[in-house]
Amino acid sequence: MSRSAARGAHVRGFADARSVRHEDVARDGWRGTRMTVRARIIAAVVALSAVTVMTAGATAFLLQVREADAATDSSLARAVLGLRTVEDRADPTTGQPFQTVDRLLNEAVRSRVPGPHEGIVTLLNGRLSWGPATETRSLPLGDDKPLLANLARLPTRGPVVTATVRTPVTQYRYVAVPVHVASDPGSTGLFVVAFDRSAQVRALRGTFVTYSLVGLGALVVIGAVAWLLVGRLLRPVRLLGDTARRITESDLSERIEVTGADDLSELGRTFNAMLDRLERAFSSQRELLDDVSHELRTPLTIVRGHLELVDPDDAEDVRSTQALSLDELDRMQRLVDDLMTLATADRPDFVRLAPVDIGRLTDDVHDKARGLGDRRWLVAARADVTAQVDAQRVTQAWLQLLANAQRYSTPGSIVRLGSEVRDERLLLWVRDEGTGVPPEEVDRIFARFHRGRADRSAHGAGLGLPIVAAIARAHHGRVFLEQPPDGSQPGVVFVLDLPLVDPATDAEPDPDTDTDPSDLELAERR
Repeated sequence: MSRSAARGAHVRGFADARSVRHEDVARDGWRGTRMTVRARIIAAVVALSAVTVMTAGATAFLLQVREADAATDSSLARAVLGLRTVEDRADPTTGQPFQTVDRLLNEAVRSRVPGPHEGIVTLLNGRLSWGPATETRSLPLGDDKPLLANLARLPTRGPVVTATVRTPVTQYRYVAVPVHVASDPGSTGLFVVAFDRSAQVRALRGTFVTYSLVGLGALVVIGAVAWLLVGRLLRPVRLLGDTARRITESDLSERIEVTGADDLSELGRTFNAMLDRLERAFSSQRELLDDVSHELRTPLTIVRGHLELVDPDDAEDVRSTQALSLDELDRMQRLVDDLMTLATADRPDFVRLAPVDIGRLTDDVHDKARGLGDRRWLVAARADVTAQVDAQRVTQAWLQLLANAQRYSTPGSIVRLGSEVRDERLLLWVRDEGTGVPPEEVDRIFARFHRGRADRSAHGAGLGLPIVAAIARAHHGRVFLEQPPDGSQPGVVFVLDLPLVDPATDAEPDPDTDTDPSDLELAERR
């Protein structure tokens, strides 16, 4: 490429870059000048109100002008009737009919008193003849020469003329009546009554200006009220934006303060519910990571330490290290399985509800519990009902409670289980005769990785009861414990409290068993 071509390409590239920058600046400037939703709503409300006010005012103004014109024409018609009445009367000075046009015109002017913006003038043979006295303050038609010239051109032998004419002075609405007297054939007269239409319209315009000023003030009030009202209505949206900006990956505690019961308030509640779900999801993830890092660190350290110290030439040392490593790996596998169960507990498909025969489920759990250890496993109550539950999850939770009862009780002691229906609730319970739960641990036993001081097993991770609680919550129920506060009876009762959906029959205890879990005189089911 030649030097000149390269220079031209460089210049074109620079020009393209400047064009792109100008477009970006223009776009950013446009973004900076965008109106907010609040401003757009206020502008639309004020504009619509202004159009409404101006349309109503203009319509009222036009109607009033038409009404004023109709009133003027009515007054002019009455002036013609008044002239005809004068023509039919006798001359008051002689008592005889009028003998001259001039005398008739004079009497006609004297018999009509002009109203506001009204004037009277007569023409005799095309020349100004009579007008009202100056003290009547009537419209001085005789001073408007262009008007007189226009009237002089009207025919004096034709019909009555009603017309509107504009002169340099003003605009007139007038009626011109030709006047004739039989005894004075050589004279022609013209009787004229005119109204200053411009003055009437100016009065109406003054009213319209006043109306416009009042309308402008009303628009200001409407704009101010709308600004406050729309601002209050859009407050949840602003709070939503502010809250969304304050939310970070590590802090999801911000919430919108919601008041009211409209659509925007419902939007705020929905947003808060979404934040609750996100916070629970992130908290669950953080807890899972913390739990995994906390619980897996110990077995990994143990395995690593023994592998580092193992003597490969000592067969016994290798076998013991292998057994220890496998045991720790089994514990890690159980821990991972429990953590995965807790991690999926909030998913909609964690439980799959189906009609389940609770009586048969009680018997099945009892049969499985016999393999947990050397205890006397008794069914103390059995509810012969059908409930909507997840049989596998409920069995998992129930067996976990039974395993806990076996762990905290002595060999040969009685462990009772039962199912009952109370107040449309399904109760699945386990009672042991162990040492019970210390009062200081009651509020913590369902927390993850909490192990009681009386735990005889070194392999428990403290996830059994949290899994039971998660299964209960997934069924929209709960798990709780009951124990005598004074220690009068040994052991503790764990209860799964689940909703009973569409029960087939009422809860009826097995006639061969006692439904009271506190009764110690129970026969073992065979």
